[in-house]
Amino acid sequence: MSSTALAASTGLDFSLAQQLAVIALCALTAFLAHLALAVFNDGVRPFLLDFVQGRTTRSATTAVSFGLSAGFIFGLGAPMALASGVLNPWLLFLPTDILGLLAPKKWLAPLLGGAWGGVVVFGLRGANNLAHDLPVDFLTALQQMATPILFLFTLFPVLAITKQFGKLLGGLAGVVELALVVLTMKVWPDVFAGAPAMAVGVLLLIGFAVARDVRQRRAAERAVAGMVSPTGEEAPVVTAGRPSEDVDPMASLFGASAARLRRHLPLFMVLGAGICLLSQLHVFGGGEATSFLVAKGQYAEAAQVDLYRSLGFIPLIATTALASGAYGIVGFTLVYPIGYLLPSPWPALVCGALVFAAEVLALSWIGKALGRLPSVRDSSEHLRGAIGDTLHLAILFGSMLAAHAMGGGLGILIASGLYLLNEATGRVVVRMAAAPAAVVVTGIVLNVFYWLGLFTPIKT
Repeated sequence: MSSTALAASTGLDFSLAQQLAVIALCALTAFLAHLALAVFNDGVRPFLLDFVQGRTTRSATTAVSFGLSAGFIFGLGAPMALASGVLNPWLLFLPTDILGLLAPKKWLAPLLGGAWGGVVVFGLRGANNLAHDLPVDFLTALQQMATPILFLFTLFPVLAITKQFGKLLGGLAGVVELALVVLTMKVWPDVFAGAPAMAVGVLLLIGFAVARDVRQRRAAERAVAGMVSPTGEEAPVVTAGRPSEDVDPMASLFGASAARLRRHLPLFMVLGAGICLLSQLHVFGGGEATSFLVAKGQYAEAAQVDLYRSLGFIPLIATTALASGAYGIVGFTLVYPIGYLLPSPWPALVCGALVFAAEVLALSWIGKALGRLPSVRDSSEHLRGAIGDTLHLAILFGSMLAAHAMGGGLGILIASGLYLLNEATGRVVVRMAAAPAAVVVTGIVLNVFYWLGLFTPIKT
């Protein structure tokens, strides 16, 4: 992983254009959060409907956002950025959710968001330099997370297939992915070995889901055909439910939410342009695995990983947006892979704006389509769960490797002890972020031990 180390050692130096892009985008996302038009945290979005309709206060909504986001910001977003040298959405957009909702005035929200962007682009460099100058360099140790994250993330389609379609098909997918990883390492050593395996795994999952939906639809058609009498007359069918002239309240809510988002289409187009630009500048990664791929300069592989990841979140983002009237700050995340692959900033601005426009305009259609494809919708839920499970294991394992790299057995003892203490006390820090946070605390403790003459840094 020497290339990762090289990328991360650049000290998070940003050009003026990159600094301005981050600051402007943070200002915009805070403004959208203030208006309750978009937030990054999927868990916060459902609460925004009550806020928009006046059933809860701004301070209460801000408290919810802070409670659901703080652990990810300091336990995952900051350590991941410092370890990879690449910014991520947890570090940028979870704080702007909070700051935007907190701001009592419209004009204050973008100022607070822009200030946070300034803290990120100017403060991370100082924190990075300070950490690397310490006797126990825990940031370099954190780069040990790269390999587990990249390779274990490859397994998420296998896990999703197993959960939805059983052990036989899951085992088959696992064998296929393993063979592809070995083949890629042997034949295409310059390609990230997990990329072709993930592609085939996701295609298998979608294929199994579509096949099940087709079978169920045909079975339903045969059942309807069986209701036709021998004379060719259709038997009378009694339908349950409300009279046809009644309005479905959920359909009415979805329509109002979609209309609310369409009214602010220009703002969303600017947002899409900004996120796509940030991705194109290659200082931003949309996910844990993607951050390290971008740091290594493997933009095609990063685009592929984020494209597959988006398949697990499109149904969630679409349904919560239609139910709450608030969109996702990063949309369906399709602008990530597009931005990674584009050659210059100007096409990124145009493509990002057009992609977000298409997403917002298509929300109602997507909601209806998901209702007609239950197995595909379930596949997205299984994908999202599988991504969480694989990343949790990868981050935990990588964090223990990092603890060992900087402190040997003592490092593992402290980091794993902090992790287990967090579990025993009801997860004060969310599980996904607990292990990296434990590594950072372990690094600080080991440095204190060094200054007290109780610990000698391990030679690397």
